[in-house]
Amino acid sequence: MYSIERKPWGFKLTFSDTISDDEMKKWVKESQQALVGAPGKFGILVDMRNLKPLAQEAQNTMVGGQQLYKKAGMERSAVVLNSMAVTLQFKRLAKDSGIYQWERYIDAASKTNWEQVGIDWIGKGIDPDK
Repeated sequence: MYSIERKPWGFKLTFSDTISDDEMKKWVKESQQALVGAPGKFGILVDMRNLKPLAQEAQNTMVGGQQLYKKAGMERSAVVLNSMAVTLQFKRLAKDSGIYQWERYIDAASKTNWEQVGIDWIGKGIDPDK
């Protein structure tokens, strides 16, 4: 399951459970539509607290989706996770897609205010890793 929400600072993406490659391709298409008319620069908060690791095909499609958001004007991304396996997977995918330097990873188990931490990174550049 996934959702795409417009926010004042950009987009909130939510991914949960198991996502097939077909569903990931649907997310990319909906993302293309959502990005029409997006501001020149924006941030993304990605809630992956309940996502299971992706199969290889879905990973490849995700890389294309990440590149789509970057090309459309994404300046920063905050990814909220609960699983070490998913964290490691998405760090590798961000490197593959070329967005790693603009992305920060927030462990929801260690930060109860994870949403605010992510929004502070997106909007104010306050690095959660510092």
